[in-house]
Amino acid sequence: MSDQVTVVGLVATTPRHLVTQDGLPITSFRLASSHRKFDRKENKWVDGETNWFTVTAFRQLAINSAGSVAKGDRVIVSGKLRVRDWDNGERAGTSVEIEADGLGHDMSWGSSVFTRTVLVREPEPSEEPEEAEEPTSEPELVGAGKRR
Repeated sequence: MSDQVTVVGLVATTPRHLVTQDGLPITSFRLASSHRKFDRKENKWVDGETNWFTVTAFRQLAINSAGSVAKGDRVIVSGKLRVRDWDNGERAGTSVEIEADGLGHDMSWGSSVFTRTVLVREPEPSEEPEEAEEPTSEPELVGAGKRR
């Protein structure tokens, strides 16, 4: 099963960041999402059941979230929902995962400062500077547009 979902919740574990042998960055953490409702009889807010998700981010999203998200942060995650049954011989269960397409802090609970990621492209060895240009050892900045 694979559906697009958006979930609001609390980062319940310290995000784990790793890079595979092939160079693929991956960051993952557990997300707790509780539904709250107002109990008119008790005249207070009460927590409903908590849904648990494993959130996984890849590539640039993994790199950015590893440096931005911490245990205890309230976040909004959008991505592909995957529900899988598992059995290891001793126990069986169901795993609910979100492969994140987007991830950010929930601004209903606080403020955040955005820092644009600047990608650096090293010149290819085959790229010779034109004779009119001065040779430069500076890498070219890619995707560093002005903020509006």
